[in-house]
Amino acid sequence: MADTVSRSTRGRDPALLRRLLRAKDRMDAASHEDWPVPRLASVSGVSEAHFARSFKDAFGVPPHRYLLTRRLERATALLRDTELSITEIAFETGWNSLGTFGRTFRDVTGESPGALRAREKAAPHQRDRVPGCFLSAAHRPDLTIAVSEKRRQEAEDRVAGFHETEVP
Repeated sequence: MADTVSRSTRGRDPALLRRLLRAKDRMDAASHEDWPVPRLASVSGVSEAHFARSFKDAFGVPPHRYLLTRRLERATALLRDTELSITEIAFETGWNSLGTFGRTFRDVTGESPGALRAREKAAPHQRDRVPGCFLSAAHRPDLTIAVSEKRRQEAEDRVAGFHETEVP
């Protein structure tokens, strides 16, 4: 994704886009902090409803999902590059509960934090040859749908698979 702003925002108010980018930059710089919509709206200088709607239009995801993506990216980097415990990583990246961190991490990435760490430690890497911005983009969690929606779809798939295997 070479362009930070989606195609749907072309021709829109550049002042609003700058305000939205200001809020996005704040989330990037301090993703471990709580960023409720009222706080983000005040950073942007717009109403809460206008901020939430405009942010999703501009960046393709709601603010909460964007923040979740940043937290998971940071957690993945810490799991890969440090010896911090999973609990320390969870709290350092802004999670209030180890269980919520582990469940969300597994739902989004497909593996537990411990499994990701073990796999990354076992595989030889030559990351120094690839620019960091490309690595970040390649390992960015795909959060095009909400985690709860993803869980619901997986449950429906399991139920559909169960019904298909029944003998009439």
